[in-house]
Amino acid sequence: MSKLPNDAHPHYLPDQIRQTMPEIGPNYYIDTWPFLPPMLVVSSPSTLYQIMQEHPLPKHQSLRNFLRPLTGGLDIVSMDGPIWKTWRSIYNPGFSTNHLMTLVPDIVRETLVFCDILQEHAERKDIISMKPYTDNLAIDVIGKIVLDIHFNSQRSKNPMIDALRSQIRWLSFGEKINPFQRYNPVRPIMHYFNTRQMNKCLSQQLERHFAAYQIQGNKPTRSVVDLAFQSYIAGEPEAKVKKGMDATFKNFAISQTKLFLFSGHDTTSSSICYIFYVLSVHKAVLQRVREEHDMIFGSERAQRIKKLEETPFLLNRLPYTIAVIKETMRLFPVLSSTRAGVPGLQVVDTHGRSFPTDGFLLWSVPQALHRDPEWWPQPNTFLPERWLAGPGDPLHPIKGAWRPFEYGPRNCIGQELAIMEMKILMILVLPKFDIEAAYHELDPQSPRQGKNTVDGERAYQVQLAQPSDDLPCRVRLA
Repeated sequence: MSKLPNDAHPHYLPDQIRQTMPEIGPNYYIDTWPFLPPMLVVSSPSTLYQIMQEHPLPKHQSLRNFLRPLTGGLDIVSMDGPIWKTWRSIYNPGFSTNHLMTLVPDIVRETLVFCDILQEHAERKDIISMKPYTDNLAIDVIGKIVLDIHFNSQRSKNPMIDALRSQIRWLSFGEKINPFQRYNPVRPIMHYFNTRQMNKCLSQQLERHFAAYQIQGNKPTRSVVDLAFQSYIAGEPEAKVKKGMDATFKNFAISQTKLFLFSGHDTTSSSICYIFYVLSVHKAVLQRVREEHDMIFGSERAQRIKKLEETPFLLNRLPYTIAVIKETMRLFPVLSSTRAGVPGLQVVDTHGRSFPTDGFLLWSVPQALHRDPEWWPQPNTFLPERWLAGPGDPLHPIKGAWRPFEYGPRNCIGQELAIMEMKILMILVLPKFDIEAAYHELDPQSPRQGKNTVDGERAYQVQLAQPSDDLPCRVRLA
């Protein structure tokens, strides 16, 4: 860790260990007592297949502890077993590709607000921190998709979102060394008040949806929560005739909506920032993306908007754009995953070495996997072309080696939405704006002690895997 900046994201540690001790391989044990449970780092495709697909292991208790102040444990990330399967199936219809395509106009409208904000900063010629703006955009998109509500976070404050952000700041894995941070007595108080505010707002919104459902019946619906309620009452018909929304569904829906808002906005927001960043560095790639968009959607803004809204399936005809998105998420994955080892299960690596799992937190680390030269030629180089290479080409990705959304039955339910958001944003933002990282201007103004790069990368990942310093940028008209 001494090679890393003080605020670097912990998922850099396994790759630093690999670089320092390459002979250790991609799977090994780490003991960080008393801060975290003993861990087995798992960062090879074959061993990850064993714990995620062949023998799907339960989520580790540390993840439940982390999310409990936000969701109360009623969420499809930390649940396991039949109850997880039930609720995942209830929410799946709302995140299907066909349904999401009907919501493209909503994503377009929120993205146009984002473009207006970029226009204002281009005219001011100021330096901005990009992450808060992409946060607000992603929150507004998630709010519209999940609840059919316009939070308007890009232009104004919202008490529900303020409480959510406060709650996120107070979440903790318990890894803090400073005991005053680790056992902060204010934390449970803030959790209580934030939960009360969020639950009040979401309860009102859910009751609004239920009242509309009773009036409209089975008419086509748009929001994820409406589709989820329809799926729920298919298995619980008595819920349909109750005077108020079924309490079981309501409790789960409140918790799950908070999780969608948290995970859906922060991860997508960080990935959008990194797309801007890599395109500011790789001008030839940016030009090729622009040419692809011109070919499919036309060069005029009004024409692009009309095609997106009327023929959203054109989004599937952007091979180079999706290559850029995938390569960005390979270099800067925003998620890792934890599983709980079980008695009797050992994972075996490609060298035949066995690793008992019982009593260990199994840490799936895409950042280490994605940067490992054993699985990726030129692993630290931004090469969208690897996603266009066919089988037999040295650049062709190995199956299971790209895991920003994980694989298997517990993969990210919102991955199609996240990629769709990124495509739409690129189509509407890139022809109008040049977005340049401004670290070279920020650093002389605010010099910092110690290291400020990871493997030479200034936009290294911090906290919840966003770019350092929230990606300082200058926005210019293209």
